[in-house]
Amino acid sequence: MDERDEQLLCGRVYGAEPGEEAGPEPGREYRELVGGPLDGLLLDVTGWDADMLECGAALITNLGHYGPGGRAHYEPRPGDPARWDWEGDTP
Repeated sequence: MDERDEQLLCGRVYGAEPGEEAGPEPGREYRELVGGPLDGLLLDVTGWDADMLECGAALITNLGHYGPGGRAHYEPRPGDPARWDWEGDTP
């Protein structure tokens, strides 16, 4: 395991409920969210197919520009698909 992997293991996973184990679990696949309201969180993409991974995700968040029910859009970073960059918010 390299230094970057160790840093990711310290991260909090998107969608974890308060009081739940918030860190990543062994054997699962994650993407690091960069920028925007979910900056620094990990997204569990275990079981996603190649098309889904290529498209990115619109993730529900109360922290974005549109408040509760809004979505933050993240897409894979060119040349570094382990990191997904924030592209903006939608209602």
